[in-house]
Amino acid sequence: MAREVAEVPDVAGPLCAGWTEAERVASVLKARSFPFAVICGRGSSGHAGVYLRYLIETRCGLAVSASAPSVVTGYGRSPRMDGALFITISQSGRSPDLVAATRAARQGGALTLAIVNDAASPAAVAADLVLPIEAGPERAVAATKTVVNSLVASAALIAAWSGDGALTRGLAALPLRLAAAYDLDWSAWATDLADAPAAFVTGRGYGLGPVREIALKLCETLRLPALGYSAAELRHGPRAAIQPRMPVLALRQNDQVAEGIDALVLELRRANLRVHACGGPDGTLPWLAPDHAACDPIAMLVPAYRAIEREARRRGFDPDAPAGLSKVTETL
Repeated sequence: MAREVAEVPDVAGPLCAGWTEAERVASVLKARSFPFAVICGRGSSGHAGVYLRYLIETRCGLAVSASAPSVVTGYGRSPRMDGALFITISQSGRSPDLVAATRAARQGGALTLAIVNDAASPAAVAADLVLPIEAGPERAVAATKTVVNSLVASAALIAAWSGDGALTRGLAALPLRLAAAYDLDWSAWATDLADAPAAFVTGRGYGLGPVREIALKLCETLRLPALGYSAAELRHGPRAAIQPRMPVLALRQNDQVAEGIDALVLELRRANLRVHACGGPDGTLPWLAPDHAACDPIAMLVPAYRAIEREARRRGFDPDAPAGLSKVTETL
């Protein structure tokens, strides 16, 4: 895991500027009109799908839904998807439910796209289009560089599809920012996790996918119950569950939702809760000067991954092989 996190700037770099694969897929999408889009993914790939949803809805104006693969594999029904865009995100491309959902969507009339690390995987074969994220082999069970590349590939695709020059420029700056983020020390947050019975991670908008991803890494790598919530959602019922020994990590990108995240951080601190904030005037964790709001949450994953990996080692856990987990999760 440590080695693969260190590889992030290098493997993400080729996807960040003039990536022909994104241009190729975008040219097909530009020639079509879609009534809606559906994104299919589980675990870390599902969190990448949350990120992609925000990009599609804000940049392309297309409504996006999350797929429920068990509708196909468990209930034996295939939803009608005439003319829709169906996107499967999977590092391995081998989970049977994702493959079955992709096949069903294609048979149901959708244009199917697989965003995968293995371009020869069953999910890729099942799809009309393939966008290979090109992260290289990943050995640790906890996905890191493949998650980052899934997000970067998604941003590159949407920049090319929508013609968003600002996003294109943000991506071009991302490799250097990923390298700089790698050097940031978030051990203050990790230290607070040491005696925590549970943890919360929060953010909003483009940061929500990374928020949920970090919470997952806390669960699988540190064996720590962790929940990732939208900053808006956290202020409803989940707020009551936060106790003084449960640290909250807040990710804050500099955009239209930043004010709400700042307000939540201030509210939690006034309640004497442990809050570690990345970004903004109330940030406590080391961070960079703000850049593109859709790219910064990607870079925030890197110091979080490093802190989690180091804390796992400190606890005597093997972050590369968490108990009860395997690299390819075969669900139906």
